[in-house]
Amino acid sequence: MLSKNKIKHYRTFHAKKTRETEAKFIVEGTKMVEELLATSLHIDTLVATEEWLENHKELPDCSEIFSATEAEIQAISTLQNPQQVWALVEKPSNEIQFSSRGLILALDGIQDPGNMGTILRIADWFGVSQVLCSPDCVEIYNPKVVQASMGAIFRVPVLHGNLQDFFAACTHTDIFAADLQGENVYTAILPADSILVMGNEGNGLSAEIKKCIQHRLHIPTFKQSGETSESLNVAVATAVLCSEFKRVNLVVNG
Repeated sequence: MLSKNKIKHYRTFHAKKTRETEAKFIVEGTKMVEELLATSLHIDTLVATEEWLENHKELPDCSEIFSATEAEIQAISTLQNPQQVWALVEKPSNEIQFSSRGLILALDGIQDPGNMGTILRIADWFGVSQVLCSPDCVEIYNPKVVQASMGAIFRVPVLHGNLQDFFAACTHTDIFAADLQGENVYTAILPADSILVMGNEGNGLSAEIKKCIQHRLHIPTFKQSGETSESLNVAVATAVLCSEFKRVNLVVNG
């Protein structure tokens, strides 16, 4: 049974400061935890109902495992409708090495957790080599990002840093960005080794990053007449562009 002090302690991980200081993050729900169990990440604490524990007897070594009521799980959950299991997980310690091969996503100031999680899911689906996040992107271990990623956060290599530094290391890689005034993506030449830059939801690309872009891509509307939406959501646009990069290179190299 969880003590009041334990509940109070676990609730502190709702805050970014605690997650960064302790180098741990929250994973919730049966599907997400089952995805987690398939990785090598170390689970610091597992809190679950007796029913869930009874159905998951083969568990890896955890520092602590607690049987809890649904009310106790709700007390530490970040979800409106808490599920039967909650885990506190150590952030991966292995450092990812940057590589300029394949399709790379560079995110310039993505702020919405739902968008970030969905973009990670898209990157996972389309086999994106790496995701680069600028310093002003939303934290990828934000519980809403983790939940929206649907497990992709455990599989997609994510690096953080100054995007211009990454670009400088890619002297033979084309750098693309989404732009309403850009070239039609369905007729553009899209190399297999490319960086695709997606900008902030409201402001687009920062002035510094705009200077680095070599090619601009536009997703045309197929509506024949009348008014249409001004633009696509950044996650939706990411999916369309990644799909076209992969489709073209599947035809060319497949």
